[in-house]
Amino acid sequence: MNALNISSSPHARDRWSTAFIMRAVILALLPATIVGVAVNGLHALLVILVSVAAAVGAEFLFDKACHKPDTWKDCSAAVTGLLLALSLSPTVPLYMTAIGSVFAILVVKCCFGGLGKNFINPALAGRCFLLISFGRAMSSFQVDGVSGATPVALLLTGKAVDVTKMFLGTASGVIGGSVLALMVGGLALWALDFIHGQICFSVLGGFTLFMGLFGGQGFDPKFLLAHLCGGGVVMGAFFMATDYVTSPVSKLSQMTYGLLIGVLGGLFRLYGSTADSFSYSIIIANLLAPLLDIYIIPKPFAYRRKALRAMSGDKRSLLQRIPRPVIVLTAITLIAGLALSGVYAVTKDTIEEQQRLANTASYKAVCPQADHFESVTAIDNAIEDMDGGVYGANFGRAYIREAVAGVDEAGQIVGYAVRVTSGDGFDGNITLVVGVSAEGVVNGIAFTELNETPGMGMRCAEPAFKDQFNGRDVKVFRLNKAGASDNSADGIDAVSGASISSSAVVNAVNAGLDFFHSVIKEGT
Repeated sequence: MNALNISSSPHARDRWSTAFIMRAVILALLPATIVGVAVNGLHALLVILVSVAAAVGAEFLFDKACHKPDTWKDCSAAVTGLLLALSLSPTVPLYMTAIGSVFAILVVKCCFGGLGKNFINPALAGRCFLLISFGRAMSSFQVDGVSGATPVALLLTGKAVDVTKMFLGTASGVIGGSVLALMVGGLALWALDFIHGQICFSVLGGFTLFMGLFGGQGFDPKFLLAHLCGGGVVMGAFFMATDYVTSPVSKLSQMTYGLLIGVLGGLFRLYGSTADSFSYSIIIANLLAPLLDIYIIPKPFAYRRKALRAMSGDKRSLLQRIPRPVIVLTAITLIAGLALSGVYAVTKDTIEEQQRLANTASYKAVCPQADHFESVTAIDNAIEDMDGGVYGANFGRAYIREAVAGVDEAGQIVGYAVRVTSGDGFDGNITLVVGVSAEGVVNGIAFTELNETPGMGMRCAEPAFKDQFNGRDVKVFRLNKAGASDNSADGIDAVSGASISSSAVVNAVNAGLDFFHSVIKEGT
């Protein structure tokens, strides 16, 4: 007897195969790909090629090793590699790109059964894996060879941004940052019914509503457009959140899912530790998608609540049928979220005051002759003109944050304190204050942010290292490798085993000195 084995319902037939849909997505991403390569150059093209090749190659090798059909031919791996590449910085090293693609395909997709069985979006999982593993490289952005903060990061510090550049994709950011190109492709997919409009538009609507209510500037169009054009919102809405596998089925659950992504994206944007955290909101919603499908069910034809209950023998209401752990966990989450929001609102001013006092104490430490510190309009204007960008071309990723004049009791300027951040630390940013006398002699340095490896990079805060700068009248310091001291006037001996941290500190000090000589001293 011949047996026919079939999968569980529902059964649907369509002329659109998986390969056909994936090729359509690739075509929709071509405008953003072309703009990204045109703006960011050859390395961006190499990132894309390596990402796609690594994704397809990983799936091919997995299929061969497990004696499975060649699923790489359906182009789903190519889509994952392309989406991952477009969400990366144009300066990311190629080996990191390959690692991210391999992780997305092997760990997130293949190890869970392949296409249709992954529980989160593979491309987003690969990006988050790279953000966690290689945070410094993933946060380095540049356009036309000039490094700088992303527009969203500038927005959150109150800086003005060029919305037109963000919309066209010529601002600092990821390879696939052109909102115009992404919308061309995304709207085409929606118009041809490849993606569900209730997902992408509810994502955009939820995010806009949250930012308008809690962003601090109301529903100012320029403010909202700037946030919509940055941080991967449009790419996430049209190409990530609409993934068939990880999104809900019914229209109402899809709208709820989209609103959840938009609200979480706004929450992470305003209160998260990183400006570009939209990926995390989509992954959280991916994890909740099965729950939405269970509890948000469309009414079937001729549905009668009482009759259905009588047939099933279940007399409980929908709320009563929800498992108690789900209710308890949801209540705890809401209470904790409200409590944290309340604590933040109550302590915000106190935290800012403590930060101001800490900065003042660091200024006093490097300029002890001063009775108090004053802002200088010309210096403030010079820093404002930098628009949050990297200072100079010879100091790595150094940013001038603030510079104040130290004034004695007689009202005379006795020195300056320049606060500088280096983005080249081993474990994150390093922020320090450089104290310079009015004659240009370095009084010393004081750290306000140092989170390097204990026993290694953290030793930069020890007197044995930081006191080397004290009392020197040089314009540029030079870093000596550990154990290679030459006793030169401009030499600084690196901390043994912490050359990256030592280099970041020296670059920050040199940036502060250059700012003093070229801006402060020239201006006075």
